[in-house]
Amino acid sequence: MTVNSPQPLQGRSALITGASSGIGAATAELLAARGATVALLARRKDRLDELTGRITAAGGTALPVPVDVTDTVALGAAVSRAAAEFGGVDLVVNNAGIMLPAPIEQQRADQWQTQIDLNVTAAVHTVGAVTPLLVAAAAAGRTADLFTTSSIAAQNIFPTFAVYSATKAFITHLSRHLRAELGGRDIRVSAIEPGIVGTELQGHVTDQGALDWLAGAAASVEFLTPQDVAEVIAFAAALPKRVNLQQVTIMPTRQAA
Repeated sequence: MTVNSPQPLQGRSALITGASSGIGAATAELLAARGATVALLARRKDRLDELTGRITAAGGTALPVPVDVTDTVALGAAVSRAAAEFGGVDLVVNNAGIMLPAPIEQQRADQWQTQIDLNVTAAVHTVGAVTPLLVAAAAAGRTADLFTTSSIAAQNIFPTFAVYSATKAFITHLSRHLRAELGGRDIRVSAIEPGIVGTELQGHVTDQGALDWLAGAAASVEFLTPQDVAEVIAFAAALPKRVNLQQVTIMPTRQAA
């Protein structure tokens, strides 16, 4: 298959975390539409069942795997289940995450920990769980991809977003190192860094100042859609396996930084 084929991902087996909404759900639908089988990992079983129904109705193949990715044991079991069902995994979208900005002086230690647990710890354990599968796929001559959803916040400065931004800087730096470690084994590693995307992420924000900032941004900037980010991931996954887009920044046209 070529990147211009209607189904350039035919024969690929994908695993997506955070698949119940937003970027994860949009990526799952698009990868399935382009020929990949997709394992859907997230906490909300009802959402996964709905997504599976849409993918199946469109002619795709999806496996819903309800799991809390912050539970390391359950995560490992979910990855093993997907690999057993599909005969391996060669395309991973490490996407689960949360954004909870607030001024540091508010001492929201609960929100700090939630972001670290999901955006950092769970992301690292996902990498650990899928890497043997990607190594095996690459050794068998298949294209092997590891995408992790970072953010423009990994690069730029946003007051009150310090902990969230730090978790995303961790992800981007982790991806750079993983590429150096795994690229020699023919595994492509990519950090995807979107600007503002219209997703549920904003719905979890509790700080009024951050909510006001987001509302002001929405009044002047047309946010990216989850489908926009999914298109970039699907495009990168369909490139010849000698080509690795190691870090992709995707910005709304009107968002300056």
